[in-house]
Amino acid sequence: MKKIKYLKCSKCGAVVSEEVMYNCPHCGTSGTLDVIYDMELIKNELTKEYLKENKNTNIWRYLPILPLEGLTGAAPLQIGMSPLYKSSRLEKLLNIKNIYVKDEGRNPTASFKDRASAVGIAKAIELKKNVICAASTGNAASSVSGFAACMGIENYIFVPETIPEGKLAQLLVFGSKVILVDGDYDTAFDFCLKAVEHFGWYNRSCAINPYLVEGKKTAAFEICEQLDFKVPDKVIMSVGDGCSIAGVWKGFKEFYDLGLIDKLPVMVSVQAEGSNPVNRAFRNNKFEFDYIAPKTIADSISVGIPRNGYKALNALNESKGIAVDVSDEEILNAMTVLARHTGVFGEPAGVTGFAGLMKLAGEGAIGPDESVAFIVSGSGLKDVKSAQMAVLKPDKVKPQLDLLIKYFEENK
Repeated sequence: MKKIKYLKCSKCGAVVSEEVMYNCPHCGTSGTLDVIYDMELIKNELTKEYLKENKNTNIWRYLPILPLEGLTGAAPLQIGMSPLYKSSRLEKLLNIKNIYVKDEGRNPTASFKDRASAVGIAKAIELKKNVICAASTGNAASSVSGFAACMGIENYIFVPETIPEGKLAQLLVFGSKVILVDGDYDTAFDFCLKAVEHFGWYNRSCAINPYLVEGKKTAAFEICEQLDFKVPDKVIMSVGDGCSIAGVWKGFKEFYDLGLIDKLPVMVSVQAEGSNPVNRAFRNNKFEFDYIAPKTIADSISVGIPRNGYKALNALNESKGIAVDVSDEEILNAMTVLARHTGVFGEPAGVTGFAGLMKLAGEGAIGPDESVAFIVSGSGLKDVKSAQMAVLKPDKVKPQLDLLIKYFEENK
């Protein structure tokens, strides 16, 4: 593909050709690859004028810098161009002048992962792959399941036994062949790799397939466009495997290299205290990860070994980033604060970034004149049980007005 120069290992920096399907031949599965484009070639097409005149309102508007020859495998769903809200109520609450909320729950399967799945399915079709698979804690699974159903691709999904019921229901409704693994996400991921090697399926996992992150970077492109090519000082994200923060950072870098923006943001990685391998490595200035069994209510970012951790560390180091850990209690609190101030209902992993923002604001680590954007990566309807933990169950009142008046008086 002319617009792609080569693939580059995020761990050792080795340059490899497009013929390599998944990972660095030197580093193995830990050596996830970045797609490096010929920016001089792309500059001729991807301009502000091109974007302003482009009537396509989803991620396919960025085809010149996506790893696809054309749109043969593009799903006819509304992917991306999710709303970016400026929240005056959060600005007042946190004493920060400009706060922007990117609501990814508006995507077809209600999560940020739809951007990656759309590109993954399109790439599989372009490569004439008939079966696609993935390992996931839930959102990536339901995402690839929905897009595979839309495009008629057979798919196998490996999920841990702890997957929330709402996400499992999505998989089954979409008709995926679900492998419910007796173990956690890391076990499901390794099992999926063995199946791929044996059966020759196309692996959709962002943690192994270099082209999936290319879908995620489109969120950065949209933020730039939605802010008239002005870049927030800080972009705050929930982090699990590391591919989301890496993808968004890549998007900002590419728009900068194309001359479409004149600065880059500081990337902020927010992880749950019980699942923070990326943040631990970053704070300790290490380029390796030690395993601690993950424990957090935020299932979508519950990982022991971050499969795209090197990309995440690169994003933090290059952007002079910040790493913040939050407790499950802070995550649950963030769910209600966000919903009650913006009307955006996020799942635990989806609001972990916002929990980090509240923590940073409380510590005075973000100045009142700064601009910040955070991505709510998944809808709260995907994990209703967790949402119920964040609120009190209402009392039952008999349908008698005198009893209602008494109830109001007792609960002022």
